[in-house]
Amino acid sequence: MPGLAPISENSTYCLLREHGPQAGSRHRLRSPVTTLGRAADNDVVITGADATVVSVHHAEVREENGRWVLHDLASTNGTFVDGERCSEAVLALNAIIQLGPGGPTLTLTTWEDTPAPRPLDRTLAVAPDPPPAGLGTESDGLLGKAVVRARHARWAGALNQTGAIVREALVSALAHSGRRFRRIIAGLVVVLLAVTGFGAWKIRALGNEKIAIDADIGRIERGIQAAVENPTRLDSLILELDRSEAEAQALEHNPLYRLRPGPPPEALDAEIRALLAEFGAEVYSIPPEFRESVKREIRRSQGSERPLMARALGAAGPEIGRIGRVLERNHLPRDFAYMVLVESAMNRSKTSAAGSAGLWQLTPGTARTFGLRVGQGVDQRLDLNKSTEAASEYIRSLILDFGAGSSVMLALAAYDVGPARVKQAIHRVSDPIRQRDFWYLYRSHALPEETREYVPKVIAAMIIGRRPDRYGF
Repeated sequence: MPGLAPISENSTYCLLREHGPQAGSRHRLRSPVTTLGRAADNDVVITGADATVVSVHHAEVREENGRWVLHDLASTNGTFVDGERCSEAVLALNAIIQLGPGGPTLTLTTWEDTPAPRPLDRTLAVAPDPPPAGLGTESDGLLGKAVVRARHARWAGALNQTGAIVREALVSALAHSGRRFRRIIAGLVVVLLAVTGFGAWKIRALGNEKIAIDADIGRIERGIQAAVENPTRLDSLILELDRSEAEAQALEHNPLYRLRPGPPPEALDAEIRALLAEFGAEVYSIPPEFRESVKREIRRSQGSERPLMARALGAAGPEIGRIGRVLERNHLPRDFAYMVLVESAMNRSKTSAAGSAGLWQLTPGTARTFGLRVGQGVDQRLDLNKSTEAASEYIRSLILDFGAGSSVMLALAAYDVGPARVKQAIHRVSDPIRQRDFWYLYRSHALPEETREYVPKVIAAMIIGRRPDRYGF
């Protein structure tokens, strides 16, 4: 890639948002570093529906030896440059940066070449490229600008506007160009039409292929639900599901596929996927049973258990914040704080028949194992900070025991029923790799029923806790 000139504090290089609700917005790059992510302390703050795959601190662009270099900040879903996932990449002008698969995209360009979008024509108000080499006049740059406008129209899903862009560019070019350049302009128009026509056809073809794969995955998922009592048939269907998911994921990483227009995902699916991605437990196809269980738990929290949830999210909200900070200090997801809504509904005095007590419902034995004093008139399980420190250590030990990835979900399950019961269930599966695959164990009903209910309940509590206003709290 060509290097860029040394960058000063007054550099005019910027990142241009390509599509979505922030399409056309520009973010000036400053030396030595510009940060990108969801958190408000980033230089480029990513918000909106397409931010679900973006990490809190996702990536940064640094000025190094006169070049802009992108660094991924160990993001959950990765960073892509011109369609290739990378941890570090030197950026050339017009390089396309994407934050997570299917996530928001930004193009490296210059401030002068990216006029702000016109309010009444946002789709077509995009950044023109510099004039094509060798022409050298203002009018000769019109075709180059038309190419970029057509490309941005495709990003925005306005494939039917390509012809209008070409006609407009041709008329303007002929009006401004000398006779000796008209043949060059006509040739460029032919190339433009060929490229954009093929791109539009390919994008539609990939979209149709994805629809067919998703329909096949739906058929397989229904077959899995019906084959629970037939282990041989069940394993065959799950292998078929694995292959179809791999095909769909490969297609989603195709740069042309990401240009296609399409409806946004269902809001609940997007929220479940965002949580799973942050836990490292991503799955292409969420089992229908799991999705329905999460929906059912959300409805229950809005109905019969509404008073408990309202209290936990209202008066007890500051305590949730304190718990989240303790979890973060222990390198655990802050959203794990919402586990206490399921365990105790934020009632510190709650006790169970098994002797569990406190916000985290720790048994006396588990509490002592992780450093709490229980007995002789002292019960540190009732102390918010100390019990959360002990619960954090317990959860960390379960994650280390069951492994990373989707096994984080097994660790959540083991918190409820105990690691011994979960291990007893997974050891019935002969394949050692499948033993650590939560989604295989869930689909095959290898886990205890209590576990199958607990995990969706925790996910539902986390979803409500993140966006209480969306669910009426």
